[in-house]
Amino acid sequence: MLLQLMIKDYVLIDKLEIRFCHGLNILSGETGAGKSILIGAIGMALGERADKSIVRNNAEKATIQLIFSISDDQLKDKLLSNDIELIDEDILIISRSVYANGRSTCRINDRMVTVSYLKELSKYLIDVFSQHAHQSLLYPENHIDMLDAYGEKKISPLKNEVKDKYEEYKNIQTQLTKLYGDDRERERKKDLLEFQVDEIMSADLKADEEESLIEELHILSQFEKISNTMGYSYESLYHGNNREKSIVDELNTIVSQINSIKDIDSRILTIYETLQESLYNLEDITREIRDYNDSMEYNPNRLEEIQDRLNLIDNLKRKYGDTIEDIFIYRDKIEEELEYINNSEVLRKELKENLSLIENDLTDLSLELSQIRKNLANKLEGELETQLKSLNMENATFKVAFTEPSSVANVFSAKGIDKIEFLISTNPGESLKPLSKIASGGEISRIMLGFKTIFAHVDKVPTLVFDEIDTGISGRTADIVSERLGIISKNHQILCITHLPQIAKMADYHFYIEKTYGEDTTTTNIRRLSYKEQLNEIGRLIGGNSITDLTLKHAEELLNLAKSYKKSIM
Repeated sequence: MLLQLMIKDYVLIDKLEIRFCHGLNILSGETGAGKSILIGAIGMALGERADKSIVRNNAEKATIQLIFSISDDQLKDKLLSNDIELIDEDILIISRSVYANGRSTCRINDRMVTVSYLKELSKYLIDVFSQHAHQSLLYPENHIDMLDAYGEKKISPLKNEVKDKYEEYKNIQTQLTKLYGDDRERERKKDLLEFQVDEIMSADLKADEEESLIEELHILSQFEKISNTMGYSYESLYHGNNREKSIVDELNTIVSQINSIKDIDSRILTIYETLQESLYNLEDITREIRDYNDSMEYNPNRLEEIQDRLNLIDNLKRKYGDTIEDIFIYRDKIEEELEYINNSEVLRKELKENLSLIENDLTDLSLELSQIRKNLANKLEGELETQLKSLNMENATFKVAFTEPSSVANVFSAKGIDKIEFLISTNPGESLKPLSKIASGGEISRIMLGFKTIFAHVDKVPTLVFDEIDTGISGRTADIVSERLGIISKNHQILCITHLPQIAKMADYHFYIEKTYGEDTTTTNIRRLSYKEQLNEIGRLIGGNSITDLTLKHAEELLNLAKSYKKSIM
């Protein structure tokens, strides 16, 4: 419920604060006093388009603040999901400022929000019914919920069954998707994994293979240098390399000579033994050099083989891991995944069988729900047309249009299979068209009044704002509109701007909007009327500026009639 409206520096309003109550809040005043400015201010606060032209002259910014008391758990959850906490558990403060430079800001409980989020939130708080204003009735996505609310007792149990069955249906679809989607996607995945496993396995990698190949490649690339060096070394050690004696022979001669004197001095014996060991080592090294040199063979084909093998390893590393060990880890992983796909075929078959059964059940339930809706639609069409006729829309034709799906399974949802839109024709010979195409604010207000009368006990939007609802009506029709507002106000808070005494008489709270003039300024003000002031205002609505005892008596009679009517509907 809207508790308070505060306006500052908005168009003709300097500063204004209004406290509203539950029930029917009537707003009246002289033509041009600024009644519609209030509706515009509420719309702007709820996210409607606004520009700097609404900022009062010489002001920095225009600010609108709405304070709501809320009880809707769905709305509370929506707020909490966006980290917006309520004040004192149920208070919501919406504030919007538009600056003279065109910039604007939106806040909810002092937290900055976007205009789009504000507009989305406003659907839970208030419906404004006037020409070009935001209203839930004009959104086709709301129509199915309105129809379901109309037949809630009949439709709710089956709708819950459909919702539960649909959740089962989507859950199995999700499980199937986790098993690699549809058959084509699954086969693509399987083929890819099999290819990757084959590619890795066919390479026949060894854990330390890369290091060995790199080492061998390095040796082969230095073959000539190694061969020359080792050949020279062997020749020098064993053959002398054009010298008279080889190094081995020279050392052998030295060892032989020292052998002849080793017993003379113990120190010479030590030298002998060391030289003897060196000779043995040198002979061993010489043989190793010879064997190494004999084993060397330059094979350009082997060099090419190594380079190809390393290229293969590099290619696998680019795809599957930074090292051969990483490639082995990846191979093990995809082998497990491939095994899972192959083994999941049994599970997949079971899930598809279950999905088929649930789809059949969901189809039957959805078709049954659709038929109930169509029966309710026929009833709603007749009841709403009756309401519209009593509201001076004698030629109105109303239709609940169902979009027939080409395939039931393609349009499953938690709400069934139906796509619904309300269509209307307000004049003879006119074709049915969407409610959003209705040009008259008065017509759309009366259509919504008809809906709200029918839906009075189930509608969840707590606050309704009506402007232009009295356009083109008078007499008994105005009385009927007044009665409808009285009925709806038992379950809703209503703000209604009117020029008709028949409607104003039904007020639970009556506010008067007036324009005052200063030396250089024009200001719109609003105040709540006492009973005596309300009597005079209704007298003014009856007789204009000439208020006589007769008009006051008529006004008093109207108020008494309204009081009696409200007692009768309590």
